[in-house]
Amino acid sequence: MTIKTLECPCGSGRNYSRCCEPYIHRLKKSPTAESLMRSRYSAYTLNDEAYLLSTWHKMTRPDALHLDESTSTKWLGLKVIATQAGGVQDNEGIVEFVARYKVNGKAERLHETSHFVRENEQWFYVTGDLK
Repeated sequence: MTIKTLECPCGSGRNYSRCCEPYIHRLKKSPTAESLMRSRYSAYTLNDEAYLLSTWHKMTRPDALHLDESTSTKWLGLKVIATQAGGVQDNEGIVEFVARYKVNGKAERLHETSHFVRENEQWFYVTGDLK
């Protein structure tokens, strides 16, 4: 069974092929800051460094993330807490979320408020504030 027939890793409850896959494979642009954030979470679960870097704003983007499929990080779930702006008519947006994961078997959680901008009809992750 491939991921295309599975529920999307982002926790939307939708099928991956109808949720984050079109964004990750660059068939569509994310219409909102939240959809970009969800697709970036899914990309982390897939170790898709290329997508993550391409959706990171050039002013804050690192040279590399050094994701490795042999890493011991296992992503467990995403919960969106709140969004501010970031809609189809906006050029800035904020998404607060909690991502749960395990590293070397130890449970962790990332609680972040992420900032996004839209330039030329494309949303980009700019930075995040940890909670």
